[in-house]
Amino acid sequence: MPGLKASYEFWKQLINAIPAAIFVVDDDLRVKLLNQNATLLTCKREDEVLELKGGEVLGCINAGRTPEGCGKSDACATCVVRNSVSIALNGEKIYRRRADMTMIRDGRKIGANLLVTAAPFTVDEQDLILLSLEDISELTMLRKIIPICSVCKKVRDDKNYWHNVDTYFKNQLKVDFSHGLCQECAEKYYQDFIGNNLK
Repeated sequence: MPGLKASYEFWKQLINAIPAAIFVVDDDLRVKLLNQNATLLTCKREDEVLELKGGEVLGCINAGRTPEGCGKSDACATCVVRNSVSIALNGEKIYRRRADMTMIRDGRKIGANLLVTAAPFTVDEQDLILLSLEDISELTMLRKIIPICSVCKKVRDDKNYWHNVDTYFKNQLKVDFSHGLCQECAEKYYQDFIGNNLK
């Protein structure tokens, strides 16, 4: 197996094959390597983030609260990403630990719900962490209270527009519906049709 320095291309191809946002970080959460999915999550090019700390790469609001950056604000003590890396450095694997973050994107605060996985490994006598971040923000949106009209059952979006339930879910979550007829509605609205077909 080639070392990190000896075969950068090998390692790069390997982590690009993983269908999740993958970072290789050191003990201070400095990014050493990342895959294409990680650049999509961070909205930054690889050359912009190498050797930066994770909070700076992700745009974590807490990384900007102190001049020293990621890992130095009071909130960093409870950071799930940073703590997962610390635990992994002690040899324990962390699997899909939930992290809710506030990040800055294009000057705006946005919330992100992540699942954090961290696993330790050593290359060229350097202890590193393979860090996977899965963005589950769309899934957690379903846990929120969704405003729905009590009469027509349309759903109101964040821009105050009203949509049919199936349109709302299709636009927000990329979910399609198939339409059917429950037994209660079939009996209530189509009794004549059902009765004639059962004879």
